[in-house]
Amino acid sequence: MSEFMNRRVLMALGAASLLAGGRAEAQVGYPVDRSPFIDLEYRQSFSVFGGWFAAGKDPAGIAPQSGPLTGLRYDVYLGGPASFTARVATAVSERTVLDPARPASTRILGVERRPLTIADVGLTVGLTGQKSWHGLVPTVHGGAGAVSNLTGTDPGGYKFGTRFAITYGTGLRFVPSGSPWSVRADVGSYLYQIRYPDRYFAVGLDSTSVLPSGASKSKWTNNLGLTLGITYQFAR
Repeated sequence: MSEFMNRRVLMALGAASLLAGGRAEAQVGYPVDRSPFIDLEYRQSFSVFGGWFAAGKDPAGIAPQSGPLTGLRYDVYLGGPASFTARVATAVSERTVLDPARPASTRILGVERRPLTIADVGLTVGLTGQKSWHGLVPTVHGGAGAVSNLTGTDPGGYKFGTRFAITYGTGLRFVPSGSPWSVRADVGSYLYQIRYPDRYFAVGLDSTSVLPSGASKSKWTNNLGLTLGITYQFAR
């Protein structure tokens, strides 16, 4: 009889502990239908974006200047919070053309409009993982690519050409539940180098030069891209 009662007590205690554990688990987090986190089921996306290219300043004032920016973006989910990103964009940019051999008063020859093409690849990391929080997905991005301005050489020997670029930035996506469409805003930086020819440091007939003799022959410029885009998500 004693053994039978002990078994009954042990069974009752075990059932009570299971019920208590079940209630505790039910109280942790949110019910599924009320959770602010929603899984992002689409594994690829294609975006069209537009905005403004805010060019960094260079001492000689000959680098590509600020202008409207438009482009395309492709993302594919890799795993965890990370996605592979490829972008190509064009900035409607102008630049100053000058001849360093002339006196300072007549050195500037004019302004030419040349599109600035930017292409890069990298990784985008969702700070909420592969989920949205109340429909929002904050992101950070890093990568590398090239910036190109297909133009001839200036009289002073300067040519922008194609430059290696380091890219990084942050963004915010709004992903409506159940929709393949989303909206994104991004702030990014394109870091590339400007190089100046020797003639920019030579003193002309008016005893002036484009750049002082002790100045650096190259400068890294930090150029911002501020964009808004529309994204189509596919491939569940």
